[in-house]
Amino acid sequence: QVQLVEFGGGLVQPGGSLRLSCAASGRTFNWYAVGWFRQAPGKEREFVAAITSGGSRSYADSVKDRFTISRDNAKNTVYLQMNSLKPEDTAVYYCAVRAGTPSFVDRDYDYWGQGTQVTVSS
Repeated sequence: QVQLVEFGGGLVQPGGSLRLSCAASGRTFNWYAVGWFRQAPGKEREFVAAITSGGSRSYADSVKDRFTISRDNAKNTVYLQMNSLKPEDTAVYYCAVRAGTPSFVDRDYDYWGQGTQVTVSS
């Protein structure tokens, strides 16, 4: 079992920044690939970014060059630095983990956090 808790969401103006954190407890965290997903009202959950146990990263085209995923295995934490935020980034953001390589598909992930709300609005 892995327990995940996200925090760091909030209200930010367009062009602003936020850093989300995903703190893990339970099994050895550094074995897992970690993904960030988001779900906006009325829309399906979508892939945002992922990082392997070794630190290789992948991003959705919509966030590339604006968002950065990173991990600190000593702290059992993964971060999502979000810059140049847009209103269309408004969503509940979730982190998830899976054994093996990252996936763009949410159903491939084994454990999920409860989500944190990000609202981009003036």
